[in-house]
Amino acid sequence: MRTNIENDRVIVFSEGRIDSTNAAAFGKELEEIAAANPGRELVIDAEELEYISSAGLRVLLQLLKKQNDQLEVRNVTLEVYEIMDMTGFTDLMQVTKRLRKFSVEDCEEIGRGAVGTVYRVDDDTIVKVYEEPDCLPMIENEQKRAKQAFLKGIPTAISYDVVKVGDKYGSVFELLRAKTFNDLIIEQPENREAIVQRYVRFIRNIHEVEAERGELPDARNVFLDYLAQMKDLLGEALYARLRELFAAMDENLHIVHGDLQMKNVMLSGDEPLLIDMDTLSVGDPVFDLMGLCVTYRLYNEDEPENAMSFLGITVEMADYIWQNTLTGYFEGMDAAQIAQAEDRIRLVANVRFLHLVGILGITKPELKQIRVDHALAHLRELIERVDRLAVGRE
Repeated sequence: MRTNIENDRVIVFSEGRIDSTNAAAFGKELEEIAAANPGRELVIDAEELEYISSAGLRVLLQLLKKQNDQLEVRNVTLEVYEIMDMTGFTDLMQVTKRLRKFSVEDCEEIGRGAVGTVYRVDDDTIVKVYEEPDCLPMIENEQKRAKQAFLKGIPTAISYDVVKVGDKYGSVFELLRAKTFNDLIIEQPENREAIVQRYVRFIRNIHEVEAERGELPDARNVFLDYLAQMKDLLGEALYARLRELFAAMDENLHIVHGDLQMKNVMLSGDEPLLIDMDTLSVGDPVFDLMGLCVTYRLYNEDEPENAMSFLGITVEMADYIWQNTLTGYFEGMDAAQIAQAEDRIRLVANVRFLHLVGILGITKPELKQIRVDHALAHLRELIERVDRLAVGRE
């Protein structure tokens, strides 16, 4: 049988039929593969497996015991899955069905993030294609968080299928006549005031929803982890002060999305809803507003054309969205209070931006050092006048 090594796993590709005539040979070959790969998890890829009899299932059962009750059988055809389900094997081991194949050729790209790209397939369907080949746990996590948000009353798109797109994986969503708010601002610039106002109302509604303690990751801890990864980049003094500020934040169980740019808010019919739920967490609103600062200000600082290439809007429109989202969100506060809140948001945003650029490398290579230097300069400036990070209303 053909094999392939994926990190700490050895993938075994089974094919044809496994019955009483070849089950013993199948079992012997699996034992030899396992012996040749000590310490590696054995995964059976059954995409080309047409049939498995009780003799073949007994081989899998023996292998399961030798693998400390940890065995994955993936890409199983519907026929083989029904056999394994009827005999109880889907309860004994991890068995996943073969995914249908999907093409995004000639599809419109409507969003691109750190982990994947979102395409519009037709008027009613979008698909998010993930970059990482080993992303099924990530997809499952995003589906879980979307369902958690939905049950809390947050309008969100929920994936109804996982598919293969070439050698990558994708999640499929049904969104009737859906457009992103980014689409709306491009198509109706004359209505930008009303579009931004509705966008801000939706953000504020999201931030009114609370989760149970431990139900979602805490954004404070996410950022403390970012700081730990950037300790050498920040230097001892700046790292220590930033860590102190994040650690001093009170627990806040209100839901934050983490990347609330207009590309991730869609209008389906007349209902705004969220997509890209993998960064869903709990925390102060600063952890959402900082993402808008990253998108609409920081990536454009050293590359003004980024607004057009990434968002399809002018840098002037990006500035308009940022400033009017800020003043709309903090409606009722005076200019000095809004400026103070903006400083806090900018500080958190520059921590995130430094991690995106300096650690994850999400930047043009020729701009990396320039952006790192500017982010550090902003942090050193802001740290002198920011004494707390929360911006939520008391």
